[in-house]
Amino acid sequence: MKRTCIIAEAGVNHNGSLETAMRLIDAASEAGADVVKFQTFKADTIVSKGAEMAEYQKANTGRTEGQYEMLKRLELSPSDHEALMARCKEKNILFFSTAFDVDGVRYLDSLGLPFMKVPSGELTNLPYLRAINRCEKRVLLSTGMSTMQEVSEAVAVLDKCEVTLLHCTTEYPCPIDAVNLNAMLAMKERFGLPVGYSDHTSGIIVAVAAVALGASVIEKHFTLDRNMEGPDHKASLEPSELKIMVDAIRNVEVALGSGVKEPAEVEKKNIAIARKSIVAKKFVAKGDTFTEDNLTVKRP
Repeated sequence: MKRTCIIAEAGVNHNGSLETAMRLIDAASEAGADVVKFQTFKADTIVSKGAEMAEYQKANTGRTEGQYEMLKRLELSPSDHEALMARCKEKNILFFSTAFDVDGVRYLDSLGLPFMKVPSGELTNLPYLRAINRCEKRVLLSTGMSTMQEVSEAVAVLDKCEVTLLHCTTEYPCPIDAVNLNAMLAMKERFGLPVGYSDHTSGIIVAVAAVALGASVIEKHFTLDRNMEGPDHKASLEPSELKIMVDAIRNVEVALGSGVKEPAEVEKKNIAIARKSIVAKKFVAKGDTFTEDNLTVKRP
């Protein structure tokens, strides 16, 4: 049975609080996720001080401050990272994080993470991609906002890595008519690489559908409470919903089965009951020829 890697994306939903980040790890572990993912950045190195927030960030936070001020509050320090990794080990869930600049990539590599993540916004960032490639690890390449040509160019740079392509629509929450799950299949056919889905829709339906279509990785934002202040809470699952999604994905994995068309063990006993046998429709005398007039089929 193919097992989907389920990444519970805590992201910046800790709101800058280490205690909240710890509680997010606990919730992801209790929900049965394989990985809990945070974000590693320094506002001073990833955004201009005059950069405006995205429209969804303004809508979700109710603030009009710049990106810099928002991100400065959401940074995780090296000591925070160490504490979170220790908590993940205690809770038997894999710690993971996304970096947003070259220094961040080097830092996460020094922590010994088993794989790296290219967020959608860095797909066209050549120095960043080269830094990822030097890690020579498995890489999740998120493809929101990108064309097939841009994906192709990024894959070409990551020639020392085992790449999994994550289809994504960069909007929070993502409208259902902007999902385009078939693009995930188009990338799989074009590149011959494993694919997955980074889900920003409301609810769990699309993530579960992606698994049925062959996604090997599902990434989904989650929060302790959607009513908390912050840019991503509104497009996130709450802990009980995260568990429902994990359970649904595991059920889909079982339901997909082996792909061999043969009677399931549980249905074999019903063959003799459900299938029909040839019986006489009326009295058949010795020497009569069997025809459709005197034969029929009934369940024995």
